[in-house]
Amino acid sequence: MQALARDGWLVLPHDPCVARWAKAANAACDRMLQSGPPLRHGGTWCVGVDALDNGPDGALGDVPLGGAWRDLVPVPAQWHRAQLSVVFPGYPAQDATETDAAHAYRVTRAAAHVDGLHGEGSPLRRHLREAHAFIMGLPLNASAASPLVVWSGSHAIMRAAFAACFAGVPPQHWGDLDVAAAYQAARRNVFETCPRVAVTALPGQVVLLDRHLLHGVAPWDAAITDPCRKMAYFRPLGAVADWLSPSSFRRAL
Repeated sequence: MQALARDGWLVLPHDPCVARWAKAANAACDRMLQSGPPLRHGGTWCVGVDALDNGPDGALGDVPLGGAWRDLVPVPAQWHRAQLSVVFPGYPAQDATETDAAHAYRVTRAAAHVDGLHGEGSPLRRHLREAHAFIMGLPLNASAASPLVVWSGSHAIMRAAFAACFAGVPPQHWGDLDVAAAYQAARRNVFETCPRVAVTALPGQVVLLDRHLLHGVAPWDAAITDPCRKMAYFRPLGAVADWLSPSSFRRAL
C-alpha cells in the first residue's frame, strides 16, 4: 500500500525492539526534566532539541536503536542527539514575547510548519537551513494529550511550492532565498484542501513523516489528566540537492 507516498505519514505497528528503546529514552527524558530545562509557552512545552544523550549509533547505553523500521529508512552513518519534546497541561500558554497572531496560529493551526525552514528577522523571513532526509518520531509515554497533527497529503503541495521557488537556482544557494511568501501561500492551500489528522501512537511504535509534510502539535485537551506527553524525534540531515525529492524510504508502504 502506497500510504506513505500518498499521505506523507505512517504509524508502524508495535515492535519489541522499539519498545525497549522507548523505555530507556523515557527514563533519560525524566532525568533531563529533573535538571530543570528551559520551558516555553508559559511553561507548557520543553522543546528539548539535541537533549537525548543517545550515542552516534542511536543507542542508549546497551539498548540499541533497533526495530523493523530500519529496513524502511536510509539509516544515517551517525545519528544526531534526538529532540525530547515534552508537552504539559495547558499547552499552549502565551509567552510574554509572543504576538497575539503567533499565539492564535499555535492554538488554531497547531503551529503547523515544515521542518528545516527557519524563521529569521523582522519582518519574518524563511530560509532553508536544515535539509532533513526524513522525520521519525518515537512516543515515550502512553498519552493522547496534545498529539502530533498532520495535514495528510500536504507534502506534495509544499514540495511543489518549494520546487517553484528554487527553480533554476543551484542547490548551494537555496538557503539564500527567502521563501516566506510561497510558504505561507502553500500553507493556506493546505488548510483549505488537506484533512487535518491527529496522530496517536504508543511506546513501541514509530511515526514516519515525509520531510515536506505540514505538521504541528495540538493544544492540550483540558479533560486529559496526564502529567505530560513525551516524544523523541530524529531528523537526519541529507544532501541539500536531494531536498526537493520525496523522503527516501527503502520500499513503498
